[in-house]
Amino acid sequence: MTRAAHILTVDVEDWPQSTLDHSLPIGDRVVANTHALLELFEEGGARATFFVLGMVAENHPKLAAEIAAAGHEVATHGYSHDSLDSMTGTRFKQELHRAVEVLQNQTGQPVHGHRAADFSISARRLYFLEFLLQEGLSYDSSIFPIRHPRYGIQEAYRHPHLVRSASRRLLVEFPPATVKVGRMTLPGAGGGYFRLFPYWWTHLTLWNIERSRYPATCYFHPYEIDDAEIREIPYAVPLVLRLSQFMNRGTVKEKLRRLLKNFRFTTMVEAYMSLDREKLPVALDLARLPIQYRNGYH
Repeated sequence: MTRAAHILTVDVEDWPQSTLDHSLPIGDRVVANTHALLELFEEGGARATFFVLGMVAENHPKLAAEIAAAGHEVATHGYSHDSLDSMTGTRFKQELHRAVEVLQNQTGQPVHGHRAADFSISARRLYFLEFLLQEGLSYDSSIFPIRHPRYGIQEAYRHPHLVRSASRRLLVEFPPATVKVGRMTLPGAGGGYFRLFPYWWTHLTLWNIERSRYPATCYFHPYEIDDAEIREIPYAVPLVLRLSQFMNRGTVKEKLRRLLKNFRFTTMVEAYMSLDREKLPVALDLARLPIQYRNGYH
């Protein structure tokens, strides 16, 4: 077991609603799959941050409290799972407030952090980070420093860093774990990458980040351990989605057990508290954004 503690996170969402069609109702599988992850983490002695979608919390009002009662952190994954690129600043603020309020009411605990649906804080939505501070949040984990058709800012800083708001307040950003290969930055520790890539790739990513003396942020979804879903959901799924979203789900539980055995994990809020924030670089200053990226603050 390594000495450094990395960050274990879960995006709590229902696969058909979040990925297949946002107009679908929230199903019950998300509850069973989240319970299965809680058991797996208890078995491995790990605590995690669960970024809970607001729609999931409203449809299953006991789930967030159950996560918190098991000793994990509950943070917000937004409300609707729509991409932030499709939102105005006004809509984002309204959805963020609604999502935070429902989680705080259900758990009786403050919400400290946020992760956008599909890591969709793009270059044109960086000013949304200001709204997180206005809502009283301390950290974010929405900027993926890779090139991807749906998300990511390739030139973004790869390790935990500070975001300075236009009002001069500071937010800590925790990017998902990546690994440098030559000039390329590649994803390394979460979601479909963990499911589709061999285990050694994730192990290598965490080991490399450890050498930089930073915590690595890993992320998962409850549905990724549900290999029966494709056979049991009452929806037609296009072939491309079948291949990209369901391949290797049956391997994830054992790979997760191996990961929890090989590395030590903590919650994101604990990592936030343990960071020497005075030594973190200010890698993003919202007051210095190009004018076309600073519209819509109000």
